Amino acid sequence: MKALLTGVTITLSLVVASPVTAEPWAVSADANLMLTQNAYSDNWVGGEAGAISWTFNSNSLAERQLHAKVHSKNTHKLSFGQTHNQDKETKKWAKPVKSTDLIDLESVLRFTLGAFVDPFAAGRVETQFLDASDPKKSRFLNPITFTESFGIAKVLIKEEKREWTARLGAGFRQHVNRDVLVDKLANKRETQTSSDGGLVFVTDFRTPLARERISHTSKLTVFQALFYSESDKLKGQPNEDYWKSPDVNWENIFTASITKYLMVNLYIQLLYDKEIDLKGRFKQTLSLGLTYKLI
Repeated sequence: MKALLTGVTITLSLVVASPVTAEPWAVSADANLMLTQNAYSDNWVGGEAGAISWTFNSNSLAERQLHAKVHSKNTHKLSFGQTHNQDKETKKWAKPVKSTDLIDLESVLRFTLGAFVDPFAAGRVETQFLDASDPKKSRFLNPITFTESFGIAKVLIKEEKREWTARLGAGFRQHVNRDVLVDKLANKRETQTSSDGGLVFVTDFRTPLARERISHTSKLTVFQALFYSESDKLKGQPNEDYWKSPDVNWENIFTASITKYLMVNLYIQLLYDKEIDLKGRFKQTLSLGLTYKLI
């Protein structure tokens, strides 16, 4: 810890001693909304029923050379969607079911000291708008995972519309799950927390495709835990060592602009977390709808 504080102090001293740059913020933000609807008359044969499905997606990026020795990069990913289905017999509409939900905010400070690699410090928050896992209680912004990391970073490709960066370092996560039902008879709820730490590897890549009408953004995160706050409680159970397996999150976003306000968005996510499931998990969202570039 003493060595870490010494390194941070030296780095900040170099930053303060460097001239301030006047570069403006490079900001990009876009949002799109997809809506699908179908309806049938009461005398329609075949057992069809009406349905309404909608999805909202937003991706934004803001980066700036804050100082001659400090670069800031901030990314925001927001997504939410619901599906409303009509009963085939009664024709009554059921309560909406969530189809997609994501809040992912990350901020990275990279210290550009002119060496082969750059030191970095990053913070990330991952949660969702609505936790619908408990039918008796709706919980907003739950569960939440906070991740703090620091280490070395390398810019492999840096062009106007193409960029590839990689980071490797130490990471610490805090998991918060609020109002968890622990006793059904007494309706007792409590907030469950846990933490772990280890090594984290992150690579970000973005590039245009097909004459720049299609953009591809990819993010791969691998977290290898070296300690877990709840490991003692798991001793003797079949899953006592599951937390030692690496967690993998690979996200890919393909965005194709058909017209100025019409676009196709394909989101593909591959997840592996042995504590949740022994197999990998897959998520795919394809949307065609209206889009608007805010900046």
